[in-house]
Amino acid sequence: MIESARRYESDEILVAAFDAPSENPEKPAGHADTSAEKAWLKILAGYRQPRAARSAYELAVTAIPFALFWAAAWAALHYGFWPGLILVVPAAAFLLRLFMIQHDCGHGSFFARRRLDDWVGRTIGILTLTPYDYWRRAHAEHHASAGNLDERGVGDIETLTIAEYNALSRRGRLAYRLYRHPAVMFGIGPAWLFIFKQRLPFGMMRSGALPWVSTMATNLAIALVSALLIWAAGVTPFLLVHLPIVLLAGAAGVWLFYVQHQFEETHWSKKPDWQFQHAALHGASHYDLPPVLRWITGNIGIHHVHHLSSRVPYYRLPEVLQDHPELADVGRITLMDSLRCVKLVLWDEQTKRLVSFRDAARLAAAR
Repeated sequence: MIESARRYESDEILVAAFDAPSENPEKPAGHADTSAEKAWLKILAGYRQPRAARSAYELAVTAIPFALFWAAAWAALHYGFWPGLILVVPAAAFLLRLFMIQHDCGHGSFFARRRLDDWVGRTIGILTLTPYDYWRRAHAEHHASAGNLDERGVGDIETLTIAEYNALSRRGRLAYRLYRHPAVMFGIGPAWLFIFKQRLPFGMMRSGALPWVSTMATNLAIALVSALLIWAAGVTPFLLVHLPIVLLAGAAGVWLFYVQHQFEETHWSKKPDWQFQHAALHGASHYDLPPVLRWITGNIGIHHVHHLSSRVPYYRLPEVLQDHPELADVGRITLMDSLRCVKLVLWDEQTKRLVSFRDAARLAAAR
């Protein structure tokens, strides 16, 4: 898994590998025909170059409003204007957008200058409570194995097949049901992930010192920045302002990640049927959001295109759909559609779709 993630981190290597002639053009039955996806890789290569001025602008129009809304929420609390705490909501929205910039930095697509991308990402990680190098490695593994039933577990929402779920003990089934419950997934989960879990890079023991150094340095920077803000604003005001911002942004981030892979017609398969290109394009959704939400979320809803070519800067993703509207209908789900995705919790290997617990029980009875 680690090696596949390292191979993934260089998009150029992937493109070269996918463009190379197949040594065995006769695919066994069940293999996805990836010729169309390979053609899209070549087309998307034309959108991979970021524009430095645009990237700097995107960073400015995200970081400055975040700081202003944070300060305004603190001022409202300081002067006893409690309704002003509603400003934590737009502050959380801009913190979420900062994470999307950190995400692009992790792919080397924001400035396309690795050192600059890395340090911008590390700096933003102090605000998002996300150690950059640790997260970048885990996210690379997610991209390298998305949709692969043989390589689940890193950077993914845990998803069991119906057969795996049925093989669990009663306690195991209860634990999985609790894990997939919306209150846990989008309430307790973000708090656990951003405040506690990411403080130590467990699972990266064989990835060298960088994830650990990055995590410890980020923890130290978070402590110093927090201490400075507590000194200036006070402990209670800091917690009443910053904690809701982090939790709201975290919940929104987990929701986005969830619906971009947990939709009914997503793609999962096992080797040798699993093919990166096909899984990338069909295992990630096009979350077609209203314009304001699309802007706040850094166009991350155009997730199928992102998975197929992660080096396309997020602000160029709409350009891809504008030039190639046929991609807009691939894996498309609307805001209303996404609300129904919460109940989809198990993969049915026979029908090749995600189903609910109720549907899984009905299917088991019918079989």
